Amino acid sequence: MEVNNSVAIFESKKIRRLWQEEDWWFSVVDVVEALTDSPFPKTYWRKLKDKEFNEIQPYPIWVPLKLVAEDGKLRETDCANLEGIFRIIQSIPSPKAEPFKLWLAKVGYQRIEENYDPELAINRAMSTYLKKGYSKEWINQRLKTIEVRKELTDEWNRSGIDKPSDFASLTNTLTKAWSDRTVKEYKELKHLKKENLRDNMTNIELVLNLLAEATTTEISKVEEPKGFFPSEDVVRAGGEIAGNTRKNIEKRLGKSVISSRNAKHLLEEKKKNQNLIK
Repeated sequence: MEVNNSVAIFESKKIRRLWQEEDWWFSVVDVVEALTDSPFPKTYWRKLKDKEFNEIQPYPIWVPLKLVAEDGKLRETDCANLEGIFRIIQSIPSPKAEPFKLWLAKVGYQRIEENYDPELAINRAMSTYLKKGYSKEWINQRLKTIEVRKELTDEWNRSGIDKPSDFASLTNTLTKAWSDRTVKEYKELKHLKKENLRDNMTNIELVLNLLAEATTTEISKVEEPKGFFPSEDVVRAGGEIAGNTRKNIEKRLGKSVISSRNAKHLLEEKKKNQNLIK
């Protein structure tokens, strides 16, 4: 998956975006959904185009670009840069319009800053998790997993993996190998839908996932697989090593370390412990 193809969050709404030609391009449909809360944002956008923009060419207000869809595949969707999104927002009656404009301006500026100083991105991530209520110990672990995950995806890119669906498949294979559950099964255990699985892992789950990804990266560097299937073999090997570690821990503890607890439970436990200290 391209590292420049990412997601930003506005009031719990996911806004897909693509960094291209020194500019952010945002999914117009996602923006429409965030501003209107419409259950049918694609229909809303289609009608808005017909009503407001039918006499002009779409360029340069929006362009069709490939973004990652819910099924993990790259699909064309109308996208606009900051200037274009500001123009489109003017045609959408919403009390969220002004807060969204401020958010857009901030997001655009932050990306430029982070190009020159990547540490800013780490600091912002730390701040975001702290505001959500996570413990500093958990956050440090989570940030380390982000670093290790990036190293793994870079290694997959080197191996010739570039399709989002292949990234999703390899991640699924790795998760199954170390946790004995697919990503879907893992999310079902934690009662998750679209939430990030890692953001809902316990410390020990994060450590095991990190071990699986770091081990896979190191094996891949040594064996230098080319293409999907050789990389998949490496993924299984790295995941099984972490899986064996999990089994040894569980044997000693006498219970599973794969937990149904999610972020909600973890934050509730933190508050409970804080109250006990008081």
